[in-house]
Amino acid sequence: MERLRSAQWYEGQDRNAYIHRAWMRRGVPGDAFTGRPQIAIANTASDLTPCNAHLDEVAASVRNGVYEAGGIPLDLPVVSLGETQVRPTAMLWRNMAAMATEEMLRANPVDGVVLLGGCDKTIPSLLMAAASVDLPAVVVPGGPMLNGTFRGGLLGCGTGVWRLSEEVRAGTLSQEEFTRSESAMIRSRGHCNTMGTASTMALVAEALGTVLPGTAGTPAPDSRLLEAAHHTGRLAVDMVGAGRRPATFLTEASFHNAIVALAAIGGSTNAVVHLLAVAGRLGIDLSLDDFDRIGSRVPVLVDLQPAGRFLMEDFHRAGGLLAVLREVRDLLDPDALTVTGRPLVACLDDAAIWDGEVIRTRGRPLVAEGGIAVLRGNLAPDGALVKPAAASPHLLRHRGRAVVFDSIEDFRARIDDPGLDVDADSVLVLRGCGPKGYPGMPEVANMPLPKKLLEQGVRDMVRVCDGRMSGTAYGTVVLHVAPEAAAGGPLALVRTGDFITLDVEARRIDVDVPEAELARRTPDQATVTGFAAPRRGWERLYIDHVLQADTGADLDFLVGSSGSEVTRESH
Repeated sequence: MERLRSAQWYEGQDRNAYIHRAWMRRGVPGDAFTGRPQIAIANTASDLTPCNAHLDEVAASVRNGVYEAGGIPLDLPVVSLGETQVRPTAMLWRNMAAMATEEMLRANPVDGVVLLGGCDKTIPSLLMAAASVDLPAVVVPGGPMLNGTFRGGLLGCGTGVWRLSEEVRAGTLSQEEFTRSESAMIRSRGHCNTMGTASTMALVAEALGTVLPGTAGTPAPDSRLLEAAHHTGRLAVDMVGAGRRPATFLTEASFHNAIVALAAIGGSTNAVVHLLAVAGRLGIDLSLDDFDRIGSRVPVLVDLQPAGRFLMEDFHRAGGLLAVLREVRDLLDPDALTVTGRPLVACLDDAAIWDGEVIRTRGRPLVAEGGIAVLRGNLAPDGALVKPAAASPHLLRHRGRAVVFDSIEDFRARIDDPGLDVDADSVLVLRGCGPKGYPGMPEVANMPLPKKLLEQGVRDMVRVCDGRMSGTAYGTVVLHVAPEAAAGGPLALVRTGDFITLDVEARRIDVDVPEAELARRTPDQATVTGFAAPRRGWERLYIDHVLQADTGADLDFLVGSSGSEVTRESH
């Protein structure tokens, strides 16, 4: 083993080494500072991040594994972002959480780190931090909650909210029944049990090679998650000894496999912006085109809400991620390694599908070509996304009249107006919801449909937005439009009455307005007024430096890495 990084703090007899050791003693034996890897447990547990509230228990199992392997575990609480709670959107602080975690790992005497995340932005921010500081790092996903049931059927968190709330607005479900479903939907610890962003990022993190294989997707209440956490604690010590840092195993091949996995599981569009950001920290040239080239033709094999029927507890029972990856093994890059030092494909030999309804074979996919599609056109010169598996097939090629909303407030004020000039063929356009415009690119792109159309039985329409949508959501939604309206994108120039053409097969999204006419237009004052204009604090810094969705929406000065070296002493 090479000299431990923490020895820079603890070795020697000068007063700085004395200070570093003395303040850490507090019952710790002297040999804790000599040759034993110091393993930080970056823990996003928080009561205000309900999906991660159980991670202290997971951390205890990690601690046991670290001790058993001869390391010293060190609890490191880090910024936690609760998708369901923080306003205006958790995405506003993903980059801040990544930056804070990176700086704390670099500043402290640690040799490696175990990253505990679950809720949507926590795993991405931890991976971004680990990539930039480049210390040996491994992820333990917190796991999904147990299946929800309501009125005799499965009730998926998030997906059920969108579906049931629309039924209330349509008059087919009472408010009392809707409220009664709350406790049935969220019935245990853990993150969303649908293939939302949390489940997607946990599984994609494993496909990327950053999770002990076979761990992601284990339900939060399942004791096997604690067993995996224990093994991960031991693995972290081994990684330090082997010098197995993110830069040594996270390669283009790793991202190739992550994109294949994202498509095969029918994962969230949010994974695209997160993988782009992680790749940016590593200096890997990943683009939107790679998602289309690698993943768009991959079959969806997992029959899970929101694209299918089942939930994550069923997915784990049916064989989990490794069973899915075995079905698409020929599409994976065999050279991609994992935190174990072994190739990902070497972990697939014993994988099996135990329920062919939940996890389909390659010969009978849920959707033959269901990967995320990347669209371009005069409405999205730098790209936009659509998730065909969650869309209505009859709307994947569509032409309709735009009904434009300048802000989320404008949308909410007018969408249920009986006088709104809208029909089932209209295209709902919401702008001012990108990284700069909101700020933070919130999950508002899956706009509720007009009440009068819901009452007529309409359940999907084409929607276009520069924001995101929840991974638990569904519908024919074109999102992540880049450049966003607030960054000068053409979305700011669309007017109600313009015709918009969507052709997913051709990968196009266009507004049918002559180029010269678009060039003459300027954004309406209502559009500009709707853009965020903070005067101070993180929001001001964010707006001044955030990049667009097509490159990951990181801050321009955070792209890349600074490594783990700190040369100056503190006293």
